[in-house]
Amino acid sequence: MATGGCLCGGVRYEVNGPLRDVLICHCEECRRWHGHFSASTAAKRDDLVLIEQAGLKWIDSPNSDARARRGFCAECGSSLFWDPPGRPTISIAAGTLDGHTGLRVAAHWYVSQVGDYYELPEDGLPRHELSAQATGATLGAADPPRGSSQPAV
Repeated sequence: MATGGCLCGGVRYEVNGPLRDVLICHCEECRRWHGHFSASTAAKRDDLVLIEQAGLKWIDSPNSDARARRGFCAECGSSLFWDPPGRPTISIAAGTLDGHTGLRVAAHWYVSQVGDYYELPEDGLPRHELSAQATGATLGAADPPRGSSQPAV
């Protein structure tokens, strides 16, 4: 079981199931939300359990092609979740997980919107101009997590 939370403890969660490997999103909205690109894992919606949610607030993600909402801690400002309605998974900011996760970066999304202040690494990972939603791709959204034969849809 994975656990995590915000910086101040106002939001704590556990994930009672597998986590998807990390996807890097370079879209303008994620860069504004996280202060740089986002690095997110995902879990089945039913596997995410909020242990402490006193600080949790949600806002609509204004430019999301998935009409998602974003969850953050209103006390410390930590960015935590990206929640697209109608999908069986919820994305979790990888940096909010506790301890060693065993996760690896799997791909880069929205490379067409990379910030001009950094360059994409030559890491050999797949690069997608837009999102899975915009392109109809499923890479990362349904790939099984490392060490698991079960899909993390």
